[in-house]
Formats: sequence, structure tokens, C-alpha cells
Amino acid sequence: MDAHRDERSLGQLFGDLSRQLSTLVQQEITLARTEVTARATTVGRNAAMLGAGAVLAYAALLVALVGIALLLVDLGVTPWLAFIVVAAVTGGVAAVLIVRGRQQLQEMDLAPRETIQTLKEDAQWAKERVK
Repeated sequence: MDAHRDERSLGQLFGDLSRQLSTLVQQEITLARTEVTARATTVGRNAAMLGAGAVLAYAALLVALVGIALLLVDLGVTPWLAFIVVAAVTGGVAAVLIVRGRQQLQEMDLAPRETIQTLKEDAQWAKERVK
């Protein structure tokens, strides 16, 4: 047999393995931190845009709803009834939007999937190296 023989002792081999595993774990932690930070930054930026747009949309909606109620009053509907009708319709639309938005947020996945996969691969690699 023409096998290349490693002259390192068992202690040295385990020391090398320990250093390699330590480096690997540090790299995985760095990867996980980077992945989570990138996702959190994106979510934060999108949430800020959503918030700013929602404030402006809310102001516009209030003005439009008052206009619709006043239009109903001009058409002969009692003022209190016109505002109640507008509020009821607006409340129904709001409920649908809230339910839909909540469902979409629950479906969002923030887990660092790439890191989880590489950790599984690293565990398998370490098991093979120890054998």
C-alpha cells in the first residue's frame, strides 16, 4: 500500500480538529449574524415606508370620508345617518385589510435558512472527521 502516512500524534490531530471546528463555528456565527442583520434591515426599511405611506393615506382617507358623508347629506340623507353609513363601510374595509395583513405577516419567514443548512452540513462533516 502506498498510503501517505500522517506523522502527527493523536493529540495533534484532535488539536487540529478542535481549531478547525472552532473556526467553523465562528464563521457560522458570523454568517448567521450577517443574514439576520440583512433581513432585519430590509424589514425595518420596508416598515418605515409602510408607516409613512399609511400616515399620508390615513389623512387622505379622512378627508375623502368626510367628503362622502357631506355628499350624502347634500343628497338628502340625515347628517348623523350619512356619517354612520360611511363609518360602517370604512370599518368593514378596515377589518378585511387588517385580517389580510396579519396573515401575510404570520407567513413571513425570518429564520436564517442558509445558516441552518450549513450548520447541518458542518455537523455531518465533523461526524465524518471524527470517525
